[in-house]
Formats: sequence, C-alpha cells, structure tokens
Amino acid sequence: MELKDAVALVTGGGEGIGRAIAEALMEQGCRVTITGRREALVSKTAEDLGLDWILGDVGNEADAIRTVKSVIDQHGRLDILVNNAGYGMFKPLVETTLEEFKGVYATNVLGAFLMAREAARQFIKQGSGELINISSTSSLKGSAGRTAYGSSKFALRGMTECWRDELRRHNVRVMLVNPSEVMTNFAAKAGVEREVSDKKLRSREIADAIVGALKVDSRGFIPEFSVFATNPF
Repeated sequence: MELKDAVALVTGGGEGIGRAIAEALMEQGCRVTITGRREALVSKTAEDLGLDWILGDVGNEADAIRTVKSVIDQHGRLDILVNNAGYGMFKPLVETTLEEFKGVYATNVLGAFLMAREAARQFIKQGSGELINISSTSSLKGSAGRTAYGSSKFALRGMTECWRDELRRHNVRVMLVNPSEVMTNFAAKAGVEREVSDKKLRSREIADAIVGALKVDSRGFIPEFSVFATNPF
C-alpha cells in the first residue's frame, strides 16, 4: 500500500515497540495517532514525535469505541490499526490468581478484539484497511510460567485467523507479527530481569518489518511473520 497520508492508529504507543512503530509510520508520511492508559507517558511520546494521542484503555469498550471514532472523525477514515497494547505476567500455574489471569486477557485478548471490531466496521465501509496484531513467539509454543501470557497470545493468533478469513473479501489485510525477545522494559514490568544485550532485538527491527509488510502491494499480503535475533547468545 501507499503509506504517505495513510491514517494509522497504534495502541500502546507510548513506549517500546508501539512507539517505534508509530515513529516508523510517521517517517513514511502516515498521519499517526497513539493511544495508551498512562497519560504522562503517552502525551510525552506524542510531544516528542509530533503526533496525536488519545488517552484510553483498549480493554474498556467505551474507550475503544471513542478512540476509533475520534480518529475517524478527525481524518474521515482509518487505514491502519496496529493492535500493540499488551502486557506480560509470568508465574507458575499454581501461583497465578484469577484476577491476574483476567487482567492479562482484558488487554491482550479483549482489548485487541474491541479495537479490531471498531476498526473493522470502518474498513468494511471504506472497502480497505490494514489490521496488524502484535503477538509474540510465545504464540508458537507454550512454556512453563506463561499460562496467562502465552495462552493470551495463542488466543490472539486464533482471532487473527478468523478475522483474516472474514475480512479479506473486503480488501482488508490482517497480519500477525510474532516478535522474539525485544530489549524494552516489557520484561521488567512483568517482574522478570533481563540483561541488556547488543545481540537482542530492538523495537526498531519490529517496526521496520511491519513497514516492509505494509508496503507490499495491496493485491497480496504477508499473513504472519516472526522476527528473531540472528545470534542472541
């Protein structure tokens, strides 16, 4: 697709992968809006990059509806939704509470569903659209301590396949992106310490891969791809 002047909405755009995606899309000439739950963080990123921002929680239905509507009201359309908002919680099964489990799903699954639903309504109306779901290599293989997070990404992968089949007849491309470990504060917020390594991925690698996928002519698309560090050891 032609990215210049395309209208893009990036959830969880205040930091990490979301911020890198927003910046990369802006560099391509997109009109970008980011959203997130932490006002200070989202507004600072918007100021730094010179883009629009909306405060909201993707897992809250009213916020999701308001966010997508605001972008459409401002620009008259929506071309790209990047479902990036998400967080991790890594604990053994027997130590995971129901509240913690529901919290992960509220953002990683229900939030992605709500944002995709609202964006898809506009995509169908205009006969085009790009829906990018940021998943994880945890969606490819389960592992110990990832009952909540890993299963939420399996769920996102399943929803992506359903949306892809449903929306492609409306010229909507639905893509799933599976980053491997990226050097952001994602792990720290989940309570896992990670040593900084020059060999590990940075957010920009994920952003560049997404830009490349979006630039594929709209007659075709890349349904799913994973991004791994070449030699992380």
